[in-house]
Amino acid sequence: MMVSSPFGGNRPPGNLPRLPTPPTGWPIGSYATYGEAQQAVDFLADGEFAVSDVTIVGVDLMLVERVIAKLSWGRVLATGAFSGAWFGLFAGLMLALFVNQGFALQVLTGIVLGILSGLVFAAIGYSMSRGRREFSSASQLVAGRYDVLCQPRSAERARELLAKLALKPPSANI
Repeated sequence: MMVSSPFGGNRPPGNLPRLPTPPTGWPIGSYATYGEAQQAVDFLADGEFAVSDVTIVGVDLMLVERVIAKLSWGRVLATGAFSGAWFGLFAGLMLALFVNQGFALQVLTGIVLGILSGLVFAAIGYSMSRGRREFSSASQLVAGRYDVLCQPRSAERARELLAKLALKPPSANI
């Protein structure tokens, strides 16, 4: 994945467009999962095919939110304390590098202050939700199917190679 820089100067590799553009090419395969589409492109690459002509396109995009756990005051405060402790450890180590007195004391002070601030911010955030979101979750952008496109100049050869992949037994495709 290429991410553009806000400072400019970064040229996209190859012939990739600078602005988001719809994909081009002829369809050479359609797959139910990204793993299957990736496997098809890997198969093309193994067959000495110019994969720079290939694009994987996710079609029928959807946002999937998987619920992980129910939130409670205990879980929220423990998570806040834990993340605060990590930040406090980092801040304490940075402080200890620049202050020549009491390395352990500087680190311990950072951890304690991090825990306290993590607790306070977690409590404020959870209390402001007023019970509207009593769970934690993870979101993922997925597609209903994944189409593999190829530039017209080499699409027929790609289809021939992928036909060989389809003929292999499922255990051989792994």
